[in-house]
Amino acid sequence: MSDIVTRFAPSPTGFLHIGGARTALFNWLYAKAKGGKMLLRIEDTDRQRSTKEAIDAIIEGLSWLGITWDGDVVYQFARAARHREAVEQMLAAGNAYRCYCSPEELDVMRETARREGRPPRYDGRWRDRDPSEAPQDRAPVIRLKAPRTGETVIEDQVQGTVTFPNKDLDDLVLLRSDGNPTYMLAVVVDDHDMGVTHIIRGDDHLTNAARQTQIYNALGWSVPVMAHIPLIHGPDGAKLSKRHGALGV
Repeated sequence: MSDIVTRFAPSPTGFLHIGGARTALFNWLYAKAKGGKMLLRIEDTDRQRSTKEAIDAIIEGLSWLGITWDGDVVYQFARAARHREAVEQMLAAGNAYRCYCSPEELDVMRETARREGRPPRYDGRWRDRDPSEAPQDRAPVIRLKAPRTGETVIEDQVQGTVTFPNKDLDDLVLLRSDGNPTYMLAVVVDDHDMGVTHIIRGDDHLTNAARQTQIYNALGWSVPVMAHIPLIHGPDGAKLSKRHGALGV
């Protein structure tokens, strides 16, 4: 078996909280037990909410806990050019497409879905449309051309076999109209390039796992082993949050 590589990938929008520290600990312990490595990636693509203070607090919190990582810290925002390169690869292979829907059109889709009692889903109207119909005054987003039939199956090390009907997973946005990559795309490209073999994270990412698996498949890459661990809950049964008290490390 190849060397085990895990990662802890927090978003620097606040201090390291108990749930994040627990996830980091699981990744670190598993890597150490298997003689592997744990990498640290700061997912700072949300430029409005990411702060230097939060990055420092996360790194200091991990150090205080005695959790170490291998190699240099990877900063996701700095890899935007690589993320765009992966999208060009998918476009060339026919696994992604340009969508020119206006915000008003998307609002109508959402409202129609609500009225009909359906989850809001992009309807794929630009999926196979002639590019000559594209409006000249509107920058497109790039969407994944996701499979519409069949199922996406996650063989999770904690949750077991989890199946998602592909009809419930629409064509997600990979690149925004300003050229910036989305979280879903960046995570897949970074995990692949960093050689991550095992993804250990909270089970609130389980649906993300299905969408990210589709991106892996579109790029022709192997999907890492996944383990989605239960979240920490407060006394009221709800997901632990700041309203339960001071939760920073």
